[in-house]
Amino acid sequence: MSRYSSYSDDFYINMNLNTEMELPQSRETLLHFFEQIQKQYPSMRNFYSRERGEFVLEEDKDRGNYRWTSVEPRRVCSGFVNPHSVDEAIAQHMLVLELIPYSLSVSPLDCESLNVMFGFDYTYRGNHNQLLVDALGVIPAFERMAEISGTTVICNEPSIQLALDEDCRLQCRLSVETRTSAYHVRTGDYPEEQLSVYLTARRYGSLDPGETYTSAMKRLTEICRDLVDNYVIDHVLRPLRQTISIK
Repeated sequence: MSRYSSYSDDFYINMNLNTEMELPQSRETLLHFFEQIQKQYPSMRNFYSRERGEFVLEEDKDRGNYRWTSVEPRRVCSGFVNPHSVDEAIAQHMLVLELIPYSLSVSPLDCESLNVMFGFDYTYRGNHNQLLVDALGVIPAFERMAEISGTTVICNEPSIQLALDEDCRLQCRLSVETRTSAYHVRTGDYPEEQLSVYLTARRYGSLDPGETYTSAMKRLTEICRDLVDNYVIDHVLRPLRQTISIK
């Protein structure tokens, strides 16, 4: 498994391309696109449709690690849950981006946004919001409020978003999503749910001259790996893992 898998219960890398124009929705076009992917990954054999014109091709989920890809009216997505390596997941996303100009008629002009996300899930039965306070703390201005006697934290989802260039077309976002509600706190009945940490690098707008979707994705991947290695592991992932292990 990827070395990132040791920091959480589940680790995944997703790629999303959002387009300005609607994508082709004809039966022949979509089936040809998914067949090209299946030629490379024969175990992706589960094909189905959801509401609102979304079509999905994926591997069996009970394997523990699996690939998936989907096409929506204005979005193409690709994901790999618990990949053996980051490079293995990126190779899959590269294939999708290499196919879309020919199979789905996606032009370099037709990019509303392209993003790569590294996701980390922790399975935890308890108050996710309080867990985050214990593991990561809160910003100094909020510390005294969190310490008020008789209170319980029922919403705590820290996030930060940064622009990486002067025109703000290249951005990154680190966020945490909890799944504990006020009902869970009130009843004391906490289901075993997943707390998620997301690190996303995103670029907006049409591609630059000479730029390709694959080269743009490589840059986003490098940004994600650098931020995870140098910031997220030590300051978010490892404290979460350690706090969960002692609770």
